[in-house]
Amino acid sequence: MNIDLLKPPEVITETENGASINILDGAVGVTEIERLKKWGSISSNKNFSVEERVEAYEDIFDSEVGDTSLVRARNLERELGIRQLFLKFEGGNPTGTQKDRIAFAQCMDALRRGFDTITVATCGNYGAAIALAAWVAGLRCVINIPEHYHTLRIKEMAQLGAEILRIPGNYENAVEYSQKMAEQKEMYDGNPGGNNTMLQLKAYGEIAYEIYDELRDAPKIVAAPMSNGTLIAGIYKGFLSLYRRGKTSRIPIMVGGSAYNKNPIIQAYIQNKNNCVDLIPDKIKETKINEPLINWHAFDGDYALDAIKSTNGWAGNASDKKMLEYAKMIRDKEGINVLPASTAGFVSLLEQLNKAPLTNDRFVVILTGRK
Repeated sequence: MNIDLLKPPEVITETENGASINILDGAVGVTEIERLKKWGSISSNKNFSVEERVEAYEDIFDSEVGDTSLVRARNLERELGIRQLFLKFEGGNPTGTQKDRIAFAQCMDALRRGFDTITVATCGNYGAAIALAAWVAGLRCVINIPEHYHTLRIKEMAQLGAEILRIPGNYENAVEYSQKMAEQKEMYDGNPGGNNTMLQLKAYGEIAYEIYDELRDAPKIVAAPMSNGTLIAGIYKGFLSLYRRGKTSRIPIMVGGSAYNKNPIIQAYIQNKNNCVDLIPDKIKETKINEPLINWHAFDGDYALDAIKSTNGWAGNASDKKMLEYAKMIRDKEGINVLPASTAGFVSLLEQLNKAPLTNDRFVVILTGRK
């Protein structure tokens, strides 16, 4: 895409009508606006020093993000014949997804380094997380959304003060635009695949530490949904660090799942490639269910592929039908409402176990969102 920052895209302040894709990203946060105002009374106030604002922000980050629940799914164990199955539910984060972890980590980094603006591209949940994190930090927030995508969370982003730009093309085009904007206008680049990738991986690595805190060792398997690959790569790096420090007896087998034939990481694994290869953009079709997972270019795909191969793990496709089925199963058996797309790793895990059962052990599934 030929990007011209002298001709900025349209600014959207509320939900548009008539968009071609109605994304079912519908995660719901747990945070109330009045509580937020109290949270950010120091961190967002430019009358305080940077040190005071960062300290206040760090307190908020530590107390409100992460430490999500890890519950044993006994009913699913009986249903599926698994010895121990644990669900790591990221819906307990402020905006309802694991994206809060990287959003708050990057906004704190931006605040510490003296940036006044952060920019990202998103199709929904990440934008809500960044908008909230930036609002609490007192940062200007510019969110780039593909022009044909209609996310239910646009109104939420706007209410948190984010400036929303509609970008021609697809998600990858929006990322490219946002990255160039950051470079040319000296904004903090919160996109995947950029200079802050290691910070994002470290933030997701906290999930591994939290699992270890509960289980006191690494599980046999960790299964997670994959889009750009950052989540599963970060969890792997977290467990790798724990193992190297002698905290765990093993590194988990990493299992990923994504939309059927619509993710470069899955295709690279199936074709036994050492690196991800871009898919053909015109063949990528979004639906209400699969949109959070799909892309033709996985920005952190090689990190995710390495995590899977290094642990003798696997990656598999998940159809919309299967993701809906497994989301219903989790709701019916365990009483947890999850976003269907977040079950992609669970689908991949169970389908492989049906083909070649492993020694029964502790399995952890990463889930997110809440209708």
